[in-house]
Amino acid sequence: MASENEKIEDLHTGQKLIQSEDLFKYGIDAVILSDFASKEIRNKNAVLDLGCGNGIISILLAETSRAEKITGLEIQAEAAQLARRNVELNSIEQKVSIVQGDIKEIKKLFEPCVFDSVVTNPPYMKESKGKKCANEKVAIARSEIKCNLEDVIRASSFCLKSNGNFFMINRPDRLSETFVLLQKYNLGAKTLRLVCPQDKSEPTMFMIHAKKDFFPELKVMKNLVISNEDKTYTDEVMEIYGNTSKGANLPYQETTCR
Repeated sequence: MASENEKIEDLHTGQKLIQSEDLFKYGIDAVILSDFASKEIRNKNAVLDLGCGNGIISILLAETSRAEKITGLEIQAEAAQLARRNVELNSIEQKVSIVQGDIKEIKKLFEPCVFDSVVTNPPYMKESKGKKCANEKVAIARSEIKCNLEDVIRASSFCLKSNGNFFMINRPDRLSETFVLLQKYNLGAKTLRLVCPQDKSEPTMFMIHAKKDFFPELKVMKNLVISNEDKTYTDEVMEIYGNTSKGANLPYQETTCR
């Protein structure tokens, strides 16, 4: 059940999600990252959702990917508890589990080289930049207060099996730093996709797929364009949403302030 400051939303996959006004709410970045990753996740794969928040990516992947086991890691106790409730709400406890813990303490939480894929939607903004948020719980999700990009990529490399997959979404101003860190932690970039609000807009996000112990052979995909000029979803985004009524609204602006 949802409390007074919570709302149960219907997801485009037919699942449900409790969202709290006190915590960070998911945006379209979680949806497109889940779609981006699900295409590469194989049968019987073990997946780690690094910084899972309310569990949105884990829940979507439970429905859309072939993963056998998905583990969400979240540092904030309230968000981790909400993620567990969302897992229970969708009756996927046998497939998805939530761990509360610090990415920087990854070696105390998991054995090395145990996951086939890591999916992460990390804080986009360096702590010294971006909008200041009065809500500390939301600020932790948006800004590098509890961990930074290097912490995320280091932890991902530690957890991944050789040839394992790393999927991340972030802002374009973090792209050069991302390439440096991927190389530092033995993750070879395989696929890059830029995300644009509209066809003639500059990219506001990128999604990257890298593999552990993989020689970089980067393929740049065509840009993912979110909306048409009339603020409706493009056909590709509608396809991601399964051509459901979710396409009638455009939550994209929620992601640009992160």
